[in-house]
Amino acid sequence: MITSNPFADLAANLPLDPGVMQAYVVLMVLLVIGGTLLDVIHKKSGKYFVEKGQSLKKLARRQVGGGEKASIAVSTLANEVLASSEFENPDRRVAHLFTMYGFIVFVVSTAVMIFGLPAAEGESSFFMPLLWHLSAASIVFGGSWFWFKIRADVRSEGHEWYDVHQSDLFVVSLMLMAALALIWSFFQAVSSASSVLSILTFVLFIAAATTLFSTVLWSKFAHMFFKPAAAYAKKISVADGSRDKLPEIPDLSSTECKEAYPDIPEYMGDNPPNMGLGIKREAPSHY
Repeated sequence: MITSNPFADLAANLPLDPGVMQAYVVLMVLLVIGGTLLDVIHKKSGKYFVEKGQSLKKLARRQVGGGEKASIAVSTLANEVLASSEFENPDRRVAHLFTMYGFIVFVVSTAVMIFGLPAAEGESSFFMPLLWHLSAASIVFGGSWFWFKIRADVRSEGHEWYDVHQSDLFVVSLMLMAALALIWSFFQAVSSASSVLSILTFVLFIAAATTLFSTVLWSKFAHMFFKPAAAYAKKISVADGSRDKLPEIPDLSSTECKEAYPDIPEYMGDNPPNMGLGIKREAPSHY
């Protein structure tokens, strides 16, 4: 099952031309691009980033060179994007990584298997189908971990795990797509591509996938494109000294700080105590 291309079996046993499946993949790509552009226009996020960048340039204390910008971009890619370092909750981070990498591999392997059709007899590879099944399982695992264990700690907020909102559209359709893909592949392996259960689960799989890729404007799908840009902009603001319009936290006992804020000794003494870890006083248990 996990080493056979389910799309090849589908094309061989049903009157479904590979060109139709390939056109569907192209359509989904166009829907994601169009939905993302509409999201940028609707939320004015592109305008926000441009205007914010221009305002921060006026507050910059130094010029960030091209080499330093490239280094920051690599750091952002390695940490915030590839390792999801912004999640300090280990559960949240692991669940996100399983889901993210599962989704990427699932999409790529799906495209490779579909655009490789029709495959000549004996030329089909077991590697891509194996990746396809394992990545679908990774999505289900990561999504279930997020949904049932740490989903915004819904119990502490007075909500049940089955309380679904529009903001959950992305993760729900993603989990359904991956789960239905595995179920469809299973039914196709144990019966045939033309069986009622195989056709039914395939139709549901396509419905979930279409929902996922066509609802970018209303889901958090486009969020994955904005997060790296926001993380990169934040690091640039620290490097050039504008600090995203936030003040730099000084050493309260330093002479420079006392000169800048002469009232500190009045209410905190000449040697201000350490104010503690604040929000980091305990390990994160929610987001």
